[in-house]
Amino acid sequence: MANSPDENDTSTELLRWRLVLGRFAEERLPSGFGASGRAGASGPGRGQGKTGQGAGSGRGAGQSPGQTPGAGAGQGQGPGRGPKQGQGRNQEQGPGEGAGVGQGRYGQMDRVLDYLYGREYQGRGVRQDGDPSRLGGSEASQFTIPDWIREVRELFPADTVEVIQRHALDRYGMTELVTDPEVLAKLEPSYELLKTVLSFKGLMQGEVLEVARRIVRQVVEELRRKLAKDVRRQLWGKLNKQRRSRLKVFKNLDFRRTIRANLKHYDRDRRQLVLETLHFFSRVDHHLPWHVIMAVDCSGSMLDSVIYSAVMAGIFKGLPSLRVNLLAFDTAVVDLSDEIDDPTELLMSVQLGGGTNIGGALGYCETLVRSPSRTVVIVVTDFFEGGPPEAMLASIKRLRESGARVLGLAALDQAAAPCYDRQMAERCVEAGAEVAALTPLRLAEWLSTVLA
Repeated sequence: MANSPDENDTSTELLRWRLVLGRFAEERLPSGFGASGRAGASGPGRGQGKTGQGAGSGRGAGQSPGQTPGAGAGQGQGPGRGPKQGQGRNQEQGPGEGAGVGQGRYGQMDRVLDYLYGREYQGRGVRQDGDPSRLGGSEASQFTIPDWIREVRELFPADTVEVIQRHALDRYGMTELVTDPEVLAKLEPSYELLKTVLSFKGLMQGEVLEVARRIVRQVVEELRRKLAKDVRRQLWGKLNKQRRSRLKVFKNLDFRRTIRANLKHYDRDRRQLVLETLHFFSRVDHHLPWHVIMAVDCSGSMLDSVIYSAVMAGIFKGLPSLRVNLLAFDTAVVDLSDEIDDPTELLMSVQLGGGTNIGGALGYCETLVRSPSRTVVIVVTDFFEGGPPEAMLASIKRLRESGARVLGLAALDQAAAPCYDRQMAERCVEAGAEVAALTPLRLAEWLSTVLA
């Protein structure tokens, strides 16, 4: 049996909520949720009158939070009962209920979503004349961007807000979100918003640029805080089991040596080992100086790696006995070593896009090397070389012959799933470089083995 037009509309509406909101829809929305307030639809706040009990659909008052809206929630009282025709028996209303089309919290949520996702239909030239909620005079058409952002943040949880914002920017090109200071200030700071701000910062000036800088600083500092502790532990927090320490910390206790040293104090009468001397491992607190040179490809596809490289360079510089240089390159090379301490300003100054000259960047790295045997050159790039590959390969060979380590990173981010020129990467390996795609913590792990 074919579905009625109203049932098809409701199914489409329900599908949209599921696709857009994902887990939020599954966990928060009633199981029968459809188009709120739509005439004839079984949405929030509507209960179908039973045959012989009421004409039309009645208001589904008194539903419990987990009850399917419209599923027998308000039984009609039969024809000819005047104003109470089809009215539910319990007068307590839930969050999605109320008279009129599209009223209630669920109707408000649906209008907010429609303001954005209705563009999908408009972009395809699909008319929506049959939908009463989209006729002239509907509230959705009266939204301003700041009002819409405010309602999104009020109606949905933070993870859903991030999804909606990302779709607005990436899928529907609502660049006014990041070029209007009032709107930008209301957006939920997130890693995805950070990427968008960095992509569109060329369009910003004045007040909006200052708002953007505050967002970048907030997100970058949070990212740095999360990574710093683990990276430092990975590089410098390992126990050095060849050295001892007088610092008495229980987690550093050398059990084997302590027991062996106190066996002579064993009390046979009490059958107990008396510990007169405790021995502890020492944490690594001294290393000969190492020089880490990071050269980062600033082509548009490397945005994630640019962000994480700036954060990691700042963390590395804060470690003892490490000297760090950071370079950004496209067809030219810019030395950003003086800005490592402030990754926010560093990222705001980087220009993304343009060509790629990896050979030129490696050539500049060679001029910075002072002690090759204690130098690590990390090139973050997708290996799509725009210049002559011979210059890049020759530079790698010279660095390796001098004793420096060369690591080519096709990606440096949490996903570590790069798109790169595999053939060129293989040629770099043949020239002596190590090539990988790493998360920040895996990079710290690799570097710890080199510095050991």
